[in-house]
Amino acid sequence: MDRGEGVNDGFSGPGPNDSLIPGLIDDVALNCLAWVSGSDYAVLSCINKRFNKLINSGYLYGLRKQLGAVEHLVYMVCDPRGWVAFDPKINRWISLPKIPCDECFNHADKESLAVGCELLVFGRELMEFAIWKYSMICRGWVKCQEMNQPRCLFGSSSLGSIAIVAGGSDKYGNVLKSAELYDSSTGMWELLPNMHAPRRLCSGFFMDGKFYVIGGMSSTTVSLSCGEEYDLKTRSWRKIEGMYPYVNVGVQAPPLVAVVDNQLYAVEHLTNMVKKYDKERNTWNELGRLPVRADSSNGWGLAFKACGEQLLVVGGQRGPEGEAIVLSSWCPKSGISNGTIDWQVLGVKEHVGVFVYNCAVMGC
Repeated sequence: MDRGEGVNDGFSGPGPNDSLIPGLIDDVALNCLAWVSGSDYAVLSCINKRFNKLINSGYLYGLRKQLGAVEHLVYMVCDPRGWVAFDPKINRWISLPKIPCDECFNHADKESLAVGCELLVFGRELMEFAIWKYSMICRGWVKCQEMNQPRCLFGSSSLGSIAIVAGGSDKYGNVLKSAELYDSSTGMWELLPNMHAPRRLCSGFFMDGKFYVIGGMSSTTVSLSCGEEYDLKTRSWRKIEGMYPYVNVGVQAPPLVAVVDNQLYAVEHLTNMVKKYDKERNTWNELGRLPVRADSSNGWGLAFKACGEQLLVVGGQRGPEGEAIVLSSWCPKSGISNGTIDWQVLGVKEHVGVFVYNCAVMGC
């Protein structure tokens, strides 16, 4: 946007009637708008052409990060009606437009990842793998560039505007040890050096500025307890023996892991217990139980995510009034009382079943 359009460069327009908010110079108005909930930007874009251009430029999202006004949205799909987002700050549910994909992609298993202001959904179309992305800025779905080595069942995580996917299976079922980096600012994929071992059904996360992948299987019968650490500065992988001893087998979900304040937490499926990783000793310490059961479906249908400074559990519950998806959170800084985690209910989505097919948390 330039000055003649009602600028976002910190200067007021040519006349008093050109200001974004009457009575305020534009730099003050922009700071005010940056603190408005991001879920309200779609409404703001309908005020007039200047607001529409400002919202669609993406400028406010960059300003939000500068001001520390980052909010988190929880994206999930729990039934055939499609993706929804939950804004925990204002307790609002938002329905996303349907993905304009073919029926094969619509009904196939999918994986998801939030990076920058984008939600990436990975799946399979009739003839090949495909990636659709939803942009918070454009508020719509577009086809994303395919990976250099298309895959499924991989481990992944994001850090700011970048994401890394590692391992997985190709369309022929081969287990991969390759990894790729996605840059949401360019929409491009870059091949990274290979891991030491191939793995699928694994999980990925960033911790202390490095990317890790744990769990998974190198074949249909061999489960992996080792982890691998990727250093973005040296572009090299380091193998960590015994990093995840709770190996998953073919029927179990990939490890449920989340990182809060550079501390790693995981869920042990069989016991429904939350554990914390000790970096120095390469061991796990038991904290307390989940608010929902993970053992009944081998870890599938449940989401365990980081949401700012909180751990988030998204799972189904059945009660007298029917089925619902419940979002529960816990801040590790609050500590544990008598071996019990004090989970707080953030939100409830009723009449959508009890199975969470995909979930991703976006901070922007």
